[in-house]
Amino acid sequence: MIIALLMTRVMKKISLPNVTGYLIAGLIAGPYCLKLYNSGNIDTLSIITNVALGFIAFSIGGEFKLSSLKQLGAKIFVITVFEAVGASVLVITVLVLFKFPLTLALVLGAIASATAPAATLMVVRQYKAQGPVTSTLLPVVAIDDAVCLMLFSILSSVAKSLESEGGFNLYQTILKPIIEIVLSLVIGFVLGIILSIGTKFFKSRANRISLVVTAVFLGVGISDKFGLSSLLLCMAIGAALANYSAVSDPVMDGSERWTPPLFMLFFVISGAQFNFSVLKTVGAVGVIYILMRSFGKYFGARLGCRIAGTEKTVRNFLGITLLPQAGVAIGMAQLSLTVVPEYGEQIRAVVLCATLVYELVGPLLTKLALQKAGEIKKTA
Repeated sequence: MIIALLMTRVMKKISLPNVTGYLIAGLIAGPYCLKLYNSGNIDTLSIITNVALGFIAFSIGGEFKLSSLKQLGAKIFVITVFEAVGASVLVITVLVLFKFPLTLALVLGAIASATAPAATLMVVRQYKAQGPVTSTLLPVVAIDDAVCLMLFSILSSVAKSLESEGGFNLYQTILKPIIEIVLSLVIGFVLGIILSIGTKFFKSRANRISLVVTAVFLGVGISDKFGLSSLLLCMAIGAALANYSAVSDPVMDGSERWTPPLFMLFFVISGAQFNFSVLKTVGAVGVIYILMRSFGKYFGARLGCRIAGTEKTVRNFLGITLLPQAGVAIGMAQLSLTVVPEYGEQIRAVVLCATLVYELVGPLLTKLALQKAGEIKKTA
């Protein structure tokens, strides 16, 4: 954290987002520089990353106010589907055209749909971005996780079926992903309602922060225990609070007051997990993945915006803000080791390499896009 704090001073001097400094701090502290961490003790910090992702999802869920969504309308869902599926389809298509195994292409294509909400949220918060691109971006990255989870569950199940002798399994491929998504949303919604009721009885800021922490910890714990999506579950908690509590704004504000150190640790740990030895193993697959995912996100979002009829500023800049990729993608890459063990190590190497590129470059591009759109003051 000391290194990360020092890096924020450096980032300010060269006009880069703090999140980039946090990742660099992790690289400095990791096994390739100061060696304060190795793979063993990084694994012991997984609870920090899990909880941080829970609070990130909770914060984004707080943006799902029905009044705001009604104003945005169905266009948010159209844009999200096009940008997520666009990245997935383009990665799969090009990998297959270059004669890579279909199984490998399907899993990497599914992972390509993921966008890191954490890096995007940190940039928006740091520079206090406001405007049509930002108001479209936040719900898009939130819904993106739901779309990504569905794509990964379905495509990885298809890939697993192709590798097995048992053939296609309807339950594993279609029903199980749907059950997982529905259960995550329902349980999160119930916890959010309980949290909303709790804010009526506990009115001090300290007690309300404690309620939020309890709800998110419980959500992450339930997800881990029953194999549900902690991202969707915690997002549903935030969405229920935003819509059913009259004091949701001050409660969310109180939550945001104490989470910055947690998010800082999340990115430092993510940076420390980067293994430079994987760079030499990614080859053409890694290059195709990084380029095609970028093109798919940009042009998919652009096409979705055109169909949805958004203003030109959103159409021009939204896709650029969707490039960051981190925790969710890394988690799915880890799952690929058991889903398709034959290609698991290669998939993980590609995703880790891509994450390094996206997380170092993505926040900067997000900042520049929002700046060009006129939603960040030049003095910020």
